[in-house]
Amino acid sequence: MGLGKPRSLLGKFIDKIGLKQKDLEEITKLSRNEVIKLCDGRENKNPYPETKQKIISALRKRGHDVRADDFW
Repeated sequence: MGLGKPRSLLGKFIDKIGLKQKDLEEITKLSRNEVIKLCDGRENKNPYPETKQKIISALRKRGHDVRADDFW
């Protein structure tokens, strides 16, 4: 995983647990571009609270104990 591209904390986490960006898109109903931006480490992105909540909820449903502070 990773292919040598820069990753955000969220990107590194989903790589670690084996979750693909496409799967995260489908679970959260976020656009492909939004998920790409959130996982890309070149940009210091602070998403809207609703977006953060969708991601945290999706990861918790998959059994991961995460908080928004873990990524942003």
